[in-house]
Amino acid sequence: MTGIVAVTGAAGALGRKTVEILGAAGWTVVGIDLGEVAADGVALALGGVDLTDEAAMAGAAARISAELGQLDGLVNIAGGFAWETVADGSVATWDRLYAMNVRTALIASRALLPLLTASQGAIVNIGAAAATKAAAGMGAYAASKSGVARLTEALAEEVKAEGVRVNAILPSILDTPANRADMPGADFGSWVTPTQLAGVAAFLLSPAADAITGALIPVTGRV
Repeated sequence: MTGIVAVTGAAGALGRKTVEILGAAGWTVVGIDLGEVAADGVALALGGVDLTDEAAMAGAAARISAELGQLDGLVNIAGGFAWETVADGSVATWDRLYAMNVRTALIASRALLPLLTASQGAIVNIGAAAATKAAAGMGAYAASKSGVARLTEALAEEVKAEGVRVNAILPSILDTPANRADMPGADFGSWVTPTQLAGVAAFLLSPAADAITGALIPVTGRV
């Protein structure tokens, strides 16, 4: 069984691949992003949506309800990354990554929860393996992704009686053009591809994962 799924961060590398994979699996996809969302592969392209702003996301939820009538899944991909040490970095980076990674997932989930509750749908959050052990320079990022993990667990407990499932995927390094440019000497073959990660998201949205909620699933390739 498939249905209608919203993907935040739909304009990014992982977002675009997730839209493609879900569409191929039979889902009707809503793409949401602060940037421009390509119309290809989506039933509703919602660009220019500030996912850190409750009013903006409420407007997106209203459009989904009015134009599509229901929502069965949500994949929270919108987020960001920065590498800097605690001593030499900026407190502003901690605030910025919290807003990009935790606040976006929180606001999107809250705005779309009434629709997801009505359909007994599922939420998939993109966390990070770094949330379980932060390396040097990863403090702000790991802390924000730890927030995504705790959000996932708490919300899963809060809505499980209503039939809504909430899980998170914890990838290591994604094989994207940006990461290759930043780490040109790395073994790209050991990384997780966007296709692989999107496939795990598709599984967690599917009936095959009906018994899974509140899980933090590592998808780390061979890193």
